[in-house]
Amino acid sequence: MPRTGRLFEIIQILRSSPAPVRAEDLAEKLEVSKRTIYRDISALQAMRTPVEGEAGIGYMLRKGYDLPPLNFDEEELEALHVGLAMLIRTGDGSLQKAAERVSHKIKDVHATADWLQVAPWGAPLDDPELGCVSKALLRKAVRDSRKLRITYVSPERGETSRILRPLALIYHIECTMLAAWCELRGGFRHFRTDRMFAAEMLDGGFAPQAGTLRKLWMEQEGWDFAFAP
Repeated sequence: MPRTGRLFEIIQILRSSPAPVRAEDLAEKLEVSKRTIYRDISALQAMRTPVEGEAGIGYMLRKGYDLPPLNFDEEELEALHVGLAMLIRTGDGSLQKAAERVSHKIKDVHATADWLQVAPWGAPLDDPELGCVSKALLRKAVRDSRKLRITYVSPERGETSRILRPLALIYHIECTMLAAWCELRGGFRHFRTDRMFAAEMLDGGFAPQAGTLRKLWMEQEGWDFAFAP
């Protein structure tokens, strides 16, 4: 998470907490070190954000401090409510948690639209404890243009090991697919994430070629996705 976003999250956590929040609890929630939290608290205080407390005791936000309200019209709020709720159906646990955080921020300043409901059925949740590859890892590999080594099982060819240059994630209703340049096949392929049994991000990057590869993929494949053979 970028630092600006993390500072905003700290403010949100402190705003909603009835008691001081310890640095170690903030660090665990935001998945950073305590030292990073101490630096972030100092940065907020330097920006005159009324964060009070100290190490070992905890931190809280002085009453009366608030963020500017989010300005959405009624239909925009309904669109956000449905769109965020539909992330449940992607099976992407990390995006679901992010959607929950956004929902809480919106609910702080706007009435909820609980009468709009989205069915939760969709792609299986990427639970690492069940052996499912994390979609957050795949998104990071696409975002950072990092190569992946995956173990993939297809009905036609069984288990294969592939090195990929990941280009995009495509969220379907019942599955999520990774579009990539496959070094084993020497071409573009699409891989169902629920058929990946292992994924490792490699040191090798391909940032200089990522834009060209993605453009070629979009031109050659369009939206006619085929499963990887």
